Amino acid sequence: MNTKNPVQPDPADAPLKIPKAPNAPLNVLKPGQKLVLALLSSFLMWLAWPPVNYTAPLLLIGLVPLLVALSAIKEDDRLKKGKRIFLTAGLSFLVWNTVCIYWVYNSIHSFNDAFTSLLISLIPYGLGALLMTFAFWLYYRLSIYTSKWIAYLGLVSFWIAMEYLHQSWDLAFPWMNLGNGFAKMHQLIQWYEYTGVYGGTLWVLVSNIIGFEAYRSYKTKNGLERYKLSIVLSVVIVIPITLSLSKYTSYEEKSVPVNVVVVQPNIDPYLKYGSISAYEQVSTLTRLSDSIGQTNTEYFIWPETAIPNFANEYGIRTNMDYMRIQEFLSKYKNGTVISGIESVKTYPTAETVSAKFDANSNQYYDNFNAAVQIENSADVQFYHKSKLVPGVEKMPFPTALAFLKPVFAELGGSVGGWGWQDHPAVFYSYGGVGVTPVICYESIWGEWVGKAVKDGAQFIAIITNDGWWGNTSGKDQHFLYAKLRAIETRRWIARSANTGISGFIDQKGDIVSQSAWWTRTALKAEINLNSDLTFYVKNGDLIARFFCITAILLALIIPYRKWIRKLR
Repeated sequence: MNTKNPVQPDPADAPLKIPKAPNAPLNVLKPGQKLVLALLSSFLMWLAWPPVNYTAPLLLIGLVPLLVALSAIKEDDRLKKGKRIFLTAGLSFLVWNTVCIYWVYNSIHSFNDAFTSLLISLIPYGLGALLMTFAFWLYYRLSIYTSKWIAYLGLVSFWIAMEYLHQSWDLAFPWMNLGNGFAKMHQLIQWYEYTGVYGGTLWVLVSNIIGFEAYRSYKTKNGLERYKLSIVLSVVIVIPITLSLSKYTSYEEKSVPVNVVVVQPNIDPYLKYGSISAYEQVSTLTRLSDSIGQTNTEYFIWPETAIPNFANEYGIRTNMDYMRIQEFLSKYKNGTVISGIESVKTYPTAETVSAKFDANSNQYYDNFNAAVQIENSADVQFYHKSKLVPGVEKMPFPTALAFLKPVFAELGGSVGGWGWQDHPAVFYSYGGVGVTPVICYESIWGEWVGKAVKDGAQFIAIITNDGWWGNTSGKDQHFLYAKLRAIETRRWIARSANTGISGFIDQKGDIVSQSAWWTRTALKAEINLNSDLTFYVKNGDLIARFFCITAILLALIIPYRKWIRKLR
């Protein structure tokens, strides 16, 4: 046996160790302290979220305590680091999501069985938090095999990819996308006309990463070295704010005025069907419209499902409500009504995946949560709500999960309840004005609204019914998110809510007027049309698509490097 030149072990076979920063204090945190830090991030992110006033900048440092806690887990000597990181981040994001959108429960607790309510509530409360947690877990796994800064690139990429997924699939609920958090302080994010909300998400993630590194530097370095990253953090925060404020103060609208009325009938959504007749509801809408309508009023915007009696689209011109609206418009030469309506279309065969069979007529049919445009002419235009609430208005993945239709049959408008269309719409008036109808939940999709603007919409009409949530922050968040669409597209928003908040938002995102909660009223404004297209409208969510690609490439490093280690 040769003892002079013994075979040396391959370093790659040794257990992988994560290098610790010299004198790093993070690895001495107790489990309870890590939990407190995770919950501190939940608190800061909640405090920064709309509709709380003047706190949005906390988003730029709100994740730092969580990063401190996760770093301490990575650096300690205990086993099952991945599991502990997943649970710690998961707790933080579950608490944050729940306290921000607790109000969702008000719209689902009316279901008769507890299982249905639980199943639907998992989408907003649990699924979003799970995707956020998964992004942080992937970041941890990537950090084992790569440098610190590549891992940080992975964190940004994984998070944005998860947000984009939660915007794109059939379980979509992008309410808690980080970029939405600046809706209350829209003066800080005027550059959304270039980036959309994903620019805000990128800003939040980068500033938190630099903030965490600045904290570590302060704890572990001496002299001027400890302040370098703090200076970088200040620059990352101050420059976007400065550019935004400059844009905000210098932006001027072109004067292309149109007189618009928005109506808030304030009909209790739980009494809307059965307790109050459709005739009475339309009478309330026309009376409120007449109360402030002028001879030059061109648009009357009525809320979601304002016409509630499932009008047949093919026979709309013989519908009693349609004829009453035509009579109302006879007083307004250039008047147009855009209203929510529940409509029906029939087919000889199952033309859509959502079509149901009616044995009495031997036909298939779809019913829609729709918008209709009615003018002083025979022209009628329909739009069918496209972004349906998963579980409540649509069964997720209806083609693949068609065998589960009986399970969802009791969801009050899910499978077999609502049809939809696959593209946004632009209603054109006789005078040539283009407006996109946006129904309720759809107003949180920036790229979707941008497509309609690209197709010719000169202002945006949001019709909604926020009364399901009660007097909670849900109605406020939903109204404030409309400001983001105004900035991204540089279009006025005319918002009509059955119950909630109605009002007008200009091209800078300023609220020009708004109604009070639970008040029957009508508002009017001279809004400016705009035909110019912003960079964001022309290009959509470029940031999200770019980081989705980098997320896939960086995620592949994890199994590849693990496989290489096994080979060695």
